[in-house]
Amino acid sequence: MNPEESQTPQTTDESLMQKEQPKLEQPENSSVESVVERAAPNSTVDRQNDQPTSARSNLDAEEQSLTDELTQQSTAEVVTLLEKETTALGSEVESKYNRQEKEAAQRVAQLQSQKQALKEEIANLQLSYKTVQAQLGETQMAMTQLVQETLSGLEQRKAALQISVEQLERRQERIRNEMRTTFAGTSQDLAIRVQGFKDYLTGSLQDLAAAAEQLQLVPKQKPEPEKLEIKQVKPAEEQLGTPQFAQQQFQDTTKQVRRLIDQYRTKPDYYGPPWQLRRTFEPVHAERVSNWFFSQGGRGALRTTGSRLQNILIASAVISILHKLYGDRIRTLVLANTPERLGEWRRGLQDCLGIGRPDFGPDRGVVLFETPEALAQKADRLVKANQLPLILIDDSEEQISLALLQFPLWLAFAPDPKMMRSYDDNY
Repeated sequence: MNPEESQTPQTTDESLMQKEQPKLEQPENSSVESVVERAAPNSTVDRQNDQPTSARSNLDAEEQSLTDELTQQSTAEVVTLLEKETTALGSEVESKYNRQEKEAAQRVAQLQSQKQALKEEIANLQLSYKTVQAQLGETQMAMTQLVQETLSGLEQRKAALQISVEQLERRQERIRNEMRTTFAGTSQDLAIRVQGFKDYLTGSLQDLAAAAEQLQLVPKQKPEPEKLEIKQVKPAEEQLGTPQFAQQQFQDTTKQVRRLIDQYRTKPDYYGPPWQLRRTFEPVHAERVSNWFFSQGGRGALRTTGSRLQNILIASAVISILHKLYGDRIRTLVLANTPERLGEWRRGLQDCLGIGRPDFGPDRGVVLFETPEALAQKADRLVKANQLPLILIDDSEEQISLALLQFPLWLAFAPDPKMMRSYDDNY
């Protein structure tokens, strides 16, 4: 065999191997067209190497067989690579598709869950709206019914009141007609006046009977020396017994008066002894009594309270304090211009001081007068007999007699011009 011929296949094989290596080093992502293109140069090389020489015929046959084998091997490798690339691409595409599909499925599931939540929320809102609408309708119906019932009740009450007013108006008209035509309209007033006058007359008659029993038909002759002794002692007693509440030297008397006023106000005794105040004593009453004692010195006028009962309560407190200070020397003289008012004073003093009818009389604790002249004469006799007359003047007296102002103790209730009141009120 020729050495040149033996070397030629080697070079051919090397050239083929060098040409195959670049083909095998192509990237895995090449397509089928690149494989076809790589096969084409091999055929051209094969054609170039074909020479019409007989010497190389054998060599050509061997090369042809080797080329076929290499071609088959390269084709098998290419096919294998293509299969691997196709499998890798398919798996990658499939994984990417699966991932996208999963993401899409998750997104769809999320959207479906949101859709379901929105549907439920819409359903709940619709249900709540229907419930609120139903409750609003019920509330409106209830309010309408309540308003109707209230209006009907008010209308019924209005009708009833109108009927009552009409009945009262008819009754008032009937009473007025009876008062004009009969005696029934004034019978109650007359009965009150008659009862007050009866009480006054009864007390006066009892006082007169008691005084007549004590009268002595044969007057006793008193020795003149005894009269002289009385005249000598009397001025001293008058000086000692004249009350002076507003001066500084009578501080003990002032303290005692204040203590009694505080006692009547804070600790009322409703079951105390006679001549002690038995009724509730308010601060307004205490203020008036203190003003009369300490500011006016036991001689002055106080504005009326508007009620004779309240005036009697203030006068009773004054009488009680003076009885605590001077005992039986105090004689109360009440002036009122009608028997009815004198009857009210009698009942009021009995109720406030716990005294009885025997305590009313010309020679006892309380004496009632209708005229200031008779009261002044009695007060003058009491002063001469070393007694302390306390003069109480009702607020119905429009003027005070000057003869009453000379005595040491007097209390007048001045009528208030701003207050319109009737002095004929019932007790």
